[in-house]
Amino acid sequence: MPVVTNCGIRSYAALAGTATLACGLLLAGLQAAAAREFRAVEVRGAEFIPEDDVRMTCGAMAGVDYSSIDLRAIEDCLMSTGVFDSVRLYPEGDLLIIEVAETDSRPGRVEGTISYVAQDGLTAELSFEQYNLFPSTYGALHLMYNTEVRSFDANLYRTDIRGEGLDLGLDLIARESDYDDQSYSHRSIRFEPYLAWMPDDDLRLEAGLGLRQQRMGNVDANASALVRQEAKDSQNTAPYLRFSLDFTSSTGLEGERADWARPGYSIALDQFFWNLGGSDPLSDTRFELQAQLPISETLRLQSGVRGGMVSGLSGNATRSIDRFFPGADTFRGFAPRGVGPRDSGDALGGNKFLVSYVELQRDFGEIFGSGMRGGIFFETGAAWGLDDTLNGQINDGWQNRSSIGLSLTFEVGETPVALYVAEPLRKQPGDEVQVFGLGFTARF
Repeated sequence: MPVVTNCGIRSYAALAGTATLACGLLLAGLQAAAAREFRAVEVRGAEFIPEDDVRMTCGAMAGVDYSSIDLRAIEDCLMSTGVFDSVRLYPEGDLLIIEVAETDSRPGRVEGTISYVAQDGLTAELSFEQYNLFPSTYGALHLMYNTEVRSFDANLYRTDIRGEGLDLGLDLIARESDYDDQSYSHRSIRFEPYLAWMPDDDLRLEAGLGLRQQRMGNVDANASALVRQEAKDSQNTAPYLRFSLDFTSSTGLEGERADWARPGYSIALDQFFWNLGGSDPLSDTRFELQAQLPISETLRLQSGVRGGMVSGLSGNATRSIDRFFPGADTFRGFAPRGVGPRDSGDALGGNKFLVSYVELQRDFGEIFGSGMRGGIFFETGAAWGLDDTLNGQINDGWQNRSSIGLSLTFEVGETPVALYVAEPLRKQPGDEVQVFGLGFTARF
């Protein structure tokens, strides 16, 4: 008698084993045929949880075959995290869409920080942030204080103001510095609304129109004649424009061991037009390029170049508070404001600066319970150019400096620590040297 099964008809009981195997192979083939590969995975509805976290938590990746059963399993996995009210996966052309609705609509935090960097020294910071402070709007406050630098930042950021991808931000930034190694103080306040657009996960574009007030003050009697001259009528309040571009390759440069096996690069560009409509308009361009090249799973080569140029747009001269001061974290081996033109002991900064580096890094894995990475680096560059050299009294030409050193990063508890030792190979008279650098951030 024929026997009817879910897979068809078997004519003889003696062939049941063979037929069952054939049935299983056929069902597996049908399931494989239903699977499809997606060019990219797009997350929709995630306001506070990073999109990469949504994609990677349960393994939703581009270039992988997924059946409908696989997609339902990913939905169940994401729901099991407890942070979503709903999750739905569905195809849209060659895209896999992950549509989520987050559970916590107003997460926030208050955080205190004690940090140290060579540029500003030991610093206390207090931060507050609140998601959905207003509908779809992120709000934050940040206070920073040490004996030489004080700052206050307030930020509002609203997402998707005109469709997905176009955001509106508002920054209020106040800063005062009075460094012991400078003969003046600097105060500035900036208020800037801006638009941000991310056409994809790797590229971010911003454009802002703001208002800035700044001035030089408390000038020492024995300061450089150029500084004293620049401090006269230094206070101004004027609008400015800002354009920014930030691109990071999809692999990123975060430094996790998994990333070391893949190349990565990033590009950052900022263009400011300061003091519009005034007597001293300025063009201020800053850029930074970084790249990494894997050598092995635990060894990589990093390189980068950072630079800038500021100039008057109507024949006007720049001031010290407008110019660039590489050193410390931006030029290891030299002190903050350690390189560039000088007069009467004052660092004057340069209208232009360029610093490049190359570093060979090794991941040593876990040592005494802490991940440890070390490197050897070489840096070279300069700061140069003044509009006024006091009739040739100040040497503002290109004078190359370079340094070599060792770097080390590790954690003490949950506090990341970075340190380096560096020795200048080439320096100029008057340069300030800094052999040792330390950076850490402790949060509570």
